[in-house]
Amino acid sequence: MINNKKLLACVFLLPVLFLNSVTARDLKSGSEYLTPATREMQNDEFANPGMTAVEEGRIEFHRAGVNEKTCATCHGENGSKFDLKKIASYPVYNKEYEKPFTLQEQINFCGEEYLDNVPYVYDCVDLVEIESYVRYLARGEKVNVTITESLKPFYEKGKKIYNTRYGQMNMACNVCHDQFDGQRLRGQVLSQGHSNGFPLYRLGSGKMTSLHGRIKECFRSFRAEPFFLGSEELISLELYLHARGNGLAIETPAVRY
Repeated sequence: MINNKKLLACVFLLPVLFLNSVTARDLKSGSEYLTPATREMQNDEFANPGMTAVEEGRIEFHRAGVNEKTCATCHGENGSKFDLKKIASYPVYNKEYEKPFTLQEQINFCGEEYLDNVPYVYDCVDLVEIESYVRYLARGEKVNVTITESLKPFYEKGKKIYNTRYGQMNMACNVCHDQFDGQRLRGQVLSQGHSNGFPLYRLGSGKMTSLHGRIKECFRSFRAEPFFLGSEELISLELYLHARGNGLAIETPAVRY
C-alpha cells in the first residue's frame, strides 16, 4: 500500500510531470489539425485562395519606387537572390534601431532606404501581401529564429504576454494552445498555435490574415483590449511565437479555419 507521504509526493509531482510532457511534446503545425480536403487545398497552388495575395505581393515586389528601383533590383527577378534561410530567421535584431525587426519592418525599411518610398502603414493590405510573397518564396524552409542576448528581453516579454491572462474571459494564449490543443472549441480543433503558416488565408473570414491580425482577433474573443498592430508587445509576441516553432516548415500561405 502507498503511505500518505508517498501519496502526497505523487500528487505534488503530477503538475511537474504534466508540464514536462507539454514541454517535451512534438511540435505540430496547424496543418496537421486540418481535414484532408483542406490540407489538399493548402498544398495545391491552384486551389489555395491565399495565392491571390501572394500574386499581388509579387506585383508590388516588382513595382518601381520613387527612384525607379524595385525590390528585384537588389533581390533579383522573382526574389532569385534571396537568402531563404535568412527569411526563415525573422524576426532579427536591428542594431541601428536597437529592437527586433519583423519581416514587415524590414520590407518597410528597404522601401524607404533603397526605393525612396513612403513606408507602408504596419499590417496594411499591401504590406501583408508583400510579406506573403516573400515568405512564400521560403516555403519549406525550417523556421530558425536565434534568440541572441540583444533579443532575449523582447523574447521574455513575448513569453510573458503569451502566458498572461487577459480580458473578461480571463484567457491566455497558452490555455488554448498548450493546455487544450487537439480539443474542440465551437467546432474547431485547437492547434498548438504556431506561426509558421502566416500570413495565411482564413476560410472563416474569407481573407488573408497576418500574425498580428490573428492575435488581435484572439484578444477580441477574450473580450480584451488588443495591442496596437506593430506595437512592441505584438512584435515581442511574434518573436516568441516564431522561436517557439523553430524547426517547423514555412507554409505561407497556409489555409486555416
